[in-house]
Amino acid sequence: MGPQPRPEHATAYVVGVDFGTLSGRAVVVRVSDGEELGSAVLEYPHAVMDRVLAATGEKLPPEWALQVPSDYVDVLRTAVPEAVRNAGVDPRDVIGIATDFTACTMVPTTADGTPLNELPGLETRPHAYVKLWKHHAAQEQANRINRIAEERGESWLPRYGGLISSEWEFAKGLQLLEEDPELYNQMERWVEAADWIVWQLSGEYVRNACTAGYKGILQDGEYPSEAFLAALNPDFASFAEDKVKHPIGALGSQAGTLTEEAAGWTGLPAGIAVAVGNVDAHVAAPAAQATDPGQMVAIMGTSTCHVMNSDVLREVPGMCGVVDGGIVDGLYGYEAGQSGVGDIFGWYVDNQVPAADKRKADDAGLSVHQYLTEQAQDEPVGGHGLVALDWHSGNRSVLVDHQLSGTVVGMTLSTKAHEVYRALLEATAFGTRKIVETFNTAGVPVTEFIAAGGLLKNRFLMQLYSDVLRMPISTIGSDQGPALGSAIHAAVAAGAYPDVRAAAAAMGQVNRDAYLPDPERAAAYDRLYAEYELLHDYFGRGENQVMKRLKDIRREAYSKAAVSA
Repeated sequence: MGPQPRPEHATAYVVGVDFGTLSGRAVVVRVSDGEELGSAVLEYPHAVMDRVLAATGEKLPPEWALQVPSDYVDVLRTAVPEAVRNAGVDPRDVIGIATDFTACTMVPTTADGTPLNELPGLETRPHAYVKLWKHHAAQEQANRINRIAEERGESWLPRYGGLISSEWEFAKGLQLLEEDPELYNQMERWVEAADWIVWQLSGEYVRNACTAGYKGILQDGEYPSEAFLAALNPDFASFAEDKVKHPIGALGSQAGTLTEEAAGWTGLPAGIAVAVGNVDAHVAAPAAQATDPGQMVAIMGTSTCHVMNSDVLREVPGMCGVVDGGIVDGLYGYEAGQSGVGDIFGWYVDNQVPAADKRKADDAGLSVHQYLTEQAQDEPVGGHGLVALDWHSGNRSVLVDHQLSGTVVGMTLSTKAHEVYRALLEATAFGTRKIVETFNTAGVPVTEFIAAGGLLKNRFLMQLYSDVLRMPISTIGSDQGPALGSAIHAAVAAGAYPDVRAAAAAMGQVNRDAYLPDPERAAAYDRLYAEYELLHDYFGRGENQVMKRLKDIRREAYSKAAVSA
């Protein structure tokens, strides 16, 4: 028999809430065994603002991605009570709630946590809104951070694979300062959404160790120095001290208790435990029982985040970061990722698939994704004569460059839609293989690969990944891995288990070796992967800068259009 909760919690429940890119999902979970009893989802009313600002209709520049923070509170008001009703449990038996969030997703606030966009007169200012994780408009600032950090020999830079991302806290904060300094001065707190939502639930602002380390450049208890920040911009010198620094909470610890106001939103008892916040990817590792060294979990959705624990500290080129206790206490947590995966497949279906194929899918009672997958899986490996780069949303790992873009090589007048679709599926698998090989080479071996997230539903894609990686693939046993992971942390915060490892052993779910590589297909994919590597280095390591020049041309065109308007 595995770990059991403390006797007083044997019949108790917890709620996990997963805040994704487009929606929030609440799940009610039994503490004793992780059984998921009920769930509910709310699509964010404002979705993602990446073209126009909803309040004004103002056109946003390229690479922007904003959200409205009140949408997150709507999830607490709507999805949580609905999930409890669907579970058929007595709310009085719920002992804790925990949340996870996309990252790095940043909320500019006042000292009391009020988002700036909610202040009178600021709803028209784009920088007053949440900057979503895939807001890539701070690349210029990220480049400067990387250049000056390398010149100064900053000790924290190798902990992030030698490069920090435009997605992260300091690059986005520097962009805000330089593009709207008045608003920057009004901002008193620069808050991860993962911590902001916990603030709303508990009334307590506690920085979680995960985002502080991976996205906030907190290493060995210190943020980048004032001298370094001043070298970026003199007005940025006190950024960490004034707007970022705050007490850190360990993962699985209690941030506070549910306030009366939040109890009214959620229908849960006031005073129950509210866990310290977490990231949607990292929180899924315990849900898949991946708490030992070498177990890499790939959370595959709109993007893919790769997380794993290790008992060794190494510098892995192009990793997103390594943080002591970043996933579970006592081990180094590593992170890497791909900025676009499901987003790429969705873009292709929405914008590139002929109407005739969409009609055929409809006639067959299939989604376009299902139809293209069925067509693609009948083709032999390499039969399309294509290879693609999965950089439609830039490259997070191992190049850490969001000025790169996607491409498909080999198209002819006879190329079919399902062939391009398959090439895009393969490209994301090749990107993951590049990450796995980089970790292995750096001395952080990947011994097990566990897939989680919405893309698990595509069995062909999972088998493709197994063949490309030449590894068995285990799968998480839950369709709602991040929410289950949050529930596990809620159970620990409520005192039902002594630590995250024990809770994961009791409540986590995994199917070992669900997919096994086929040697013949794997050999065929090796040939395509070799071509992918050639393109990867040619376009990604500076030999050909055409992708960046095209983005410069695009930005200049938008700037001229804005001036003339």
